[in-house]
Amino acid sequence: MPDSALFPYSQVRNALGETAWRPILPLRLTHEQRTLQVAGLIETGADVNVMPYRIGLELGAVWEEQGRQVEVSGKFSNYEAREIVLSAHIAPFDLEVRLAFAWTRAVYVPLLLGQVNFLKLFKVCYLGFQNEFELHLRSDS
Repeated sequence: MPDSALFPYSQVRNALGETAWRPILPLRLTHEQRTLQVAGLIETGADVNVMPYRIGLELGAVWEEQGRQVEVSGKFSNYEAREIVLSAHIAPFDLEVRLAFAWTRAVYVPLLLGQVNFLKLFKVCYLGFQNEFELHLRSDS
């Protein structure tokens, strides 16, 4: 199993309709028996991993059955959020990791991979000049 992998930046349109390049990571999330392929924006400014409401529903999660209420800051601070822990698989790493998310009722939030706990498990090296980023698995994970 490799301890690092290189990923291309993804081309997206920003709010002004301009082309932008972002470090978006494809991953597979699992909750109980349901699995979903998603893409998460690696966001060093996000205190926590954030999951939009629709993804939780697609994974079969029940809002009322989730853990404690958590605070989400920034422009999504007006929305209620609940703690949920999911299994995540990131190719080409051949392992499952547990990611804790603030599952928010906000509809237009992207899946964010933030400080707690994605960036505690992985080191990210941004190679913006090459439109790539490198992901390193922590050696003690």
